[in-house]
Amino acid sequence: MKQIRNLTLLLLLVLSLTACGSQTAAQSELQDGYYTAQASQYNFGWKEYITILVKEGSIVSVEYNAENQSGFIKSWDNAYMQTMLHTDGTYPNEYTRYYAEQLLKGQGNDDIDALSGATSSYHSFQKLAAAVLEQARKGDSSIVFVDTQPSES
Repeated sequence: MKQIRNLTLLLLLVLSLTACGSQTAAQSELQDGYYTAQASQYNFGWKEYITILVKEGSIVSVEYNAENQSGFIKSWDNAYMQTMLHTDGTYPNEYTRYYAEQLLKGQGNDDIDALSGATSSYHSFQKLAAAVLEQARKGDSSIVFVDTQPSES
């Protein structure tokens, strides 16, 4: 009788630890904190970056943008917006929010569709997103610098 009780307790303990372990592993793929990936160099005067905030293993905030050497944010540049809108059909304040929203909704697990007129930024975004997600998986909050320049084939 005592052996059955001990065996039952042992089985319950193992089951409870297994359940907790799998829940923790699933929830902790991304470590809580702020993570940033930044282009390693300026492209046409702008350096793109992504910053995410992870809470309880989920991405709760995404900022994707670019800044020039003085720190001015690309999506705030109205002259640039007007020029790009008329030539490409989109502008930085639109596509940066679009790509950030796609990353947030998909939690880094879904493919992100390219927005017409912002293909170059799409390719940079994909590289930066992969790097920032890797930092979040490792729990490494240091800024990671990424070569976002198109590779020559």
